[in-house]
Amino acid sequence: MTTAPALPRSLADIREEFLSVGTRDRLLLLLDYAGELPPLPPELADRPDLFERVTECQAPVFVSAEIHDGLVRVIAQAPEEAPTTRGFASVLVHGLSGLPVDQVLAVPDDYPKMLGLDEAVSPLRVRGMGGLLARIKRQLRARSAV
Repeated sequence: MTTAPALPRSLADIREEFLSVGTRDRLLLLLDYAGELPPLPPELADRPDLFERVTECQAPVFVSAEIHDGLVRVIAQAPEEAPTTRGFASVLVHGLSGLPVDQVLAVPDDYPKMLGLDEAVSPLRVRGMGGLLARIKRQLRARSAV
């Protein structure tokens, strides 16, 4: 029997934060994260060609995963009218940025469920969150291929 790889400390801390509160408060915590999604860097504000739309999300969410000196930088854009999706994008921006590529690629695909979010939001939204993580990983695989 193989064991799942340990989560990077940043994602483990976020998971602990979510699991330390009740189901209703997980949604409120996700909304807090929504307010912490960083704005686009000025040099990327007029470069929509550098972002990929996450079609699994109902809201227009765009993401770009870059690699600088072997470390990941996740940039996401989500409308304020979609706070749960914006919140999860913020979780990934904060939890993945600064990690080595191999650690990000090893994050379990079911990370949204590991936060207990499947109890707090609809299955469709959880699917969108999984799609966001999958696109980040796909972009990193493409950008790290030699």
